[in-house]
Amino acid sequence: MAAKGQKKRRFKKRKIVLLIVELLVLAVAIVALIFVIKTTNKKTGIKNFELNSEDIVVNSEVKEYFEKNEKLQNYTNIALFGVDARSKTANSDSLSKSQRTDTIMVCSINNDTKEIRLVSVYRDTYLNVGNDSYNKANSAYARGGYEQAINMLNTNLDLYITDFVTVGFQGVISAVDAVGGVEINVTEAEISHLNNYQASIYSTEDNPVLITDYTPVTQPGLQTLNGQQALAYCRIRYVGNDFQRTERQRAVLEQIMLKAQRMSPTQINQFMTDVFPLLATSFTFEDMLSRVMEISTYKIVETTGFPFSDGLTTGMIGAKGSCVVPIDLQTNVIRLHQFLYPDVEGYTPSQQVITCSEKIHADTAPYVGR
Repeated sequence: MAAKGQKKRRFKKRKIVLLIVELLVLAVAIVALIFVIKTTNKKTGIKNFELNSEDIVVNSEVKEYFEKNEKLQNYTNIALFGVDARSKTANSDSLSKSQRTDTIMVCSINNDTKEIRLVSVYRDTYLNVGNDSYNKANSAYARGGYEQAINMLNTNLDLYITDFVTVGFQGVISAVDAVGGVEINVTEAEISHLNNYQASIYSTEDNPVLITDYTPVTQPGLQTLNGQQALAYCRIRYVGNDFQRTERQRAVLEQIMLKAQRMSPTQINQFMTDVFPLLATSFTFEDMLSRVMEISTYKIVETTGFPFSDGLTTGMIGAKGSCVVPIDLQTNVIRLHQFLYPDVEGYTPSQQVITCSEKIHADTAPYVGR
């Protein structure tokens, strides 16, 4: 019996030693991979756009509120923009310039809990577009690039955003393909539109060319979409409305993140090589690397759209065309802060938001009958 006990103890010791060796090998491999990532990706054209603090508008009351509230300092807010850049060669430089934004999102990260909340700002929302003129929200990036688009968000929503990430069509395609596709439940009504958008994915008014080298979706149900299919799915607006289109966009983003969390270190390296050069961002390479290496710790817990569904109306606003109108901007912004910072109390809209709210009401009331 004693001999059997000694054998068991020796066996356990060997298992422990092997486990320690395996962990050490894994640690060395990760360190080596990080080194490889740093040296290879810096040659791929990844580039960050440093924001000049003097050019970024943050409402003065908001800045003071954030700087005094310790809980708020645990949050990082990032502006996410998806632009209508259809070229396969669209890179960070071309994305940083004036483009139409099909997608405008605020990504709020609780750095303590790693919880993420996503808010889509509807692109046709009638707002102060960052220079005290009022128009559709998506005109801000088209007029003044990422800086004016960030200012639009900060001005109307009392946010303190100083970082952004912009992606074009090819960036979405590459991101989805890099994670091995995304799981999406496609409805019967969406199929024809999804395939039509695939065929016209690189088509513009000046160059209306259709392509045939795509894989059509042929049946409804939960399935893995490739990059081109996922991008087309994000662009569908004829099933439901633009509100539902933003739901599709958030669903694809969430699926990319879930698949990325299961990637091996080698796959992470390939993801960064394929995708990072197709982004325009204020983050440095080191910032992006640290976020990607910690991606398994993050979780998207809630998503929504802005203005809130029971706090908006729609209508033709003169020459501005069809717009989404916040019925009361102040109330919507209060609810937005409750959504983004559920553990923070005491927010009061700034005078700037009150001014914007009054202006929006005055401009739109004759058209939407409020």
